[in-house]
Amino acid sequence: MSTLSRNKAVLVFLSFAAAYFLSALVRAITATLSPTLTVEFALSASDLGLLAGGYFLGFASLQLPLGTWLDRYGPRRVILWFLSMAVMGCLAFSMAGSFVSLLVARVLTGMGVGACLMAPLTGYRRWFEPAAQMRANSWMLMTGSLGMVASTLPVQWLMPITGWRVIFIGLAALIAVSMVLIYWRVPGWASPDDPSKHTGGPEQGASQGYGEVWRHPFFRKMALIGFFNYGGLIAIQTLWATPWMIRVGGFTPLQAAQGLFWINLTMLVTFWTWGWIMPALTRKGIAAQRMIAVGLPTSFVVLGLLVIGGGELRAWSGLALALFCACSTFVSQSQPAVGMAFPAALAGRALSAYNLVIFAGVFAVQWGIGLMVDGFKWIGWSEADALRGAFGVFLFLGVGAYLHFLMSKSHNQERTIEN
Repeated sequence: MSTLSRNKAVLVFLSFAAAYFLSALVRAITATLSPTLTVEFALSASDLGLLAGGYFLGFASLQLPLGTWLDRYGPRRVILWFLSMAVMGCLAFSMAGSFVSLLVARVLTGMGVGACLMAPLTGYRRWFEPAAQMRANSWMLMTGSLGMVASTLPVQWLMPITGWRVIFIGLAALIAVSMVLIYWRVPGWASPDDPSKHTGGPEQGASQGYGEVWRHPFFRKMALIGFFNYGGLIAIQTLWATPWMIRVGGFTPLQAAQGLFWINLTMLVTFWTWGWIMPALTRKGIAAQRMIAVGLPTSFVVLGLLVIGGGELRAWSGLALALFCACSTFVSQSQPAVGMAFPAALAGRALSAYNLVIFAGVFAVQWGIGLMVDGFKWIGWSEADALRGAFGVFLFLGVGAYLHFLMSKSHNQERTIEN
């Protein structure tokens, strides 16, 4: 049962959403800036993939301790610690003078925003009803899509006026403002030795390890689709969609930014829709795994047509990528489902462990596609064909992860464990 009034819950959601909006903007901005950074720092495809993936490497590096800290200290305290690193990372990126300094700043930024989704989801697990948790998850992702929309045309318009370095200084300032909102509006969370002061803190005697999480059959069922399908969706949306539109679709950088704008707007609308329908589906007993099983294959069809069509679909590249991303959002339902498959005292660790799987996948796919593009070019393929080949390998891996999900034993059933 929710421990927050409706008005309080709305203010908590909006405070967390402000930080998550900025984290998504910072995450996706590399795609818009990729043409500029490639020229200014003479980046290869693998350099670009590593730079974008560095964010996710930093993000993933703290997910395991993050889960323990969230369960012990609570969302507000932990996210404020983390966001201070994000401020420093954005400032360091704005002053970078080499690829190495860009990469270090990007890793630090990724570490700093690593709690922006896990902290609110951990809080929602205690403060919201199950149906409201599913809606809040979808609408948090919608807020992230809004941040990604802001990373496209608005950034492209600002570039000639301010340059990319000033943009990152501004992002650091906005993240600091979001920290003030969280400190002001999000409830505290007592440590285990002071239960009298908490508003929904950790239970006494809760295990502090991850063994129960890793061994849980539902977690294992969802792991590969989290790594390849969910991670791959983010990898393409936040980086490789833009090079595809430019190299395969023949778009100019401005046209690619416009295409990315529509991709992210499509994702915003998709997650908004999920937020409206998920409570009703949850009340009817329609499980996340059922929706994934039925809906995720549509993304394979779209990506397969995109890879096979290649240059023949030049004018439709942006639309096809938007459709692929929208169809891939079925897998996003796995995240809150994993959190609800565990007791509330383990929610932070379960969510963070799964987030680690997802963002390790983002890093692997982003860098892996870059390495494959360079490899295919080395054997004589054109850049367009190299991108098609790399996307084809990703499609093969995604289908394999989906088949593993389908073939998991029947006892791997989703279940909600009450507090």
